[in-house]
Amino acid sequence: MALTLVSSNKCFDGFQKVFEHDSTELKCKMRFGIYLPPKAEGGKCPVLYWLSGLTCTEQNFITKAGSQQEAAEHGIIIVSPDTSPRGCNIEGEDESWDFGTGAGFYVNATEDQWKVNYRMYSYITEELPHLINSNFPADSERMSISGHSMGGHGALICALKNPGKYKSVSAFAPICNPMQCPWGQKAFSGYLGSDKSKWESYDATVLVSAYSGPQLDILIDQGRDDQFLAAGQLLPDNFIAACTEKKIPVVFRLQQVCILILSLVFV
Repeated sequence: MALTLVSSNKCFDGFQKVFEHDSTELKCKMRFGIYLPPKAEGGKCPVLYWLSGLTCTEQNFITKAGSQQEAAEHGIIIVSPDTSPRGCNIEGEDESWDFGTGAGFYVNATEDQWKVNYRMYSYITEELPHLINSNFPADSERMSISGHSMGGHGALICALKNPGKYKSVSAFAPICNPMQCPWGQKAFSGYLGSDKSKWESYDATVLVSAYSGPQLDILIDQGRDDQFLAAGQLLPDNFIAACTEKKIPVVFRLQQVCILILSLVFV
């Protein structure tokens, strides 16, 4: 599949690039950022997929996180896709900041209005890795996934639904139990309909309760004063309780300030 280079900038002796392509899953043009460390010039490197949160594009992590310096030092490729399809001309897709454009929630929609384009789960787990592995010096056997808020939800479900695919999963202030919070209930009812059995396949707390794959390293960082934690949108305690019951190790760090630090395991 053809990639169109949108931008390329020298960064810590590597390159921060943005590409555009026609997505077969989403039936629209999509953009993703990719940081290629200096080591990528000489061979394959492990890959971190970063999933951003509500209202974000591929640019948020590129411009705000400062991840390129660490990625350059450790020889890691970082891929940062957009958070939803864009320009699909679906009625209502731009009416709300937490549903539709910028809020794909990393699910495959089943409702008629959304199911043709809103297939972010398959895009992230299948189409995008195929593109990356085919066009860049990426080590397909060493992938990890991380994300923030809605993207943290996405990272957790992608790892839990694909045992062994990712070496580690980490999340910053993730939406841990979307079936039980207003953000998730709005998104799931819109994309997946009223049948809550469909919701369960995209809820990390439900998924971890049924997980039976190889050991997965899970790290969650959460800001203590996060307004969305206090508002009951994130619900990390529910996820931790499910992990504890299932005897799945999870490191949960409650921070005074939630700082984006890449914590990765590539074995």
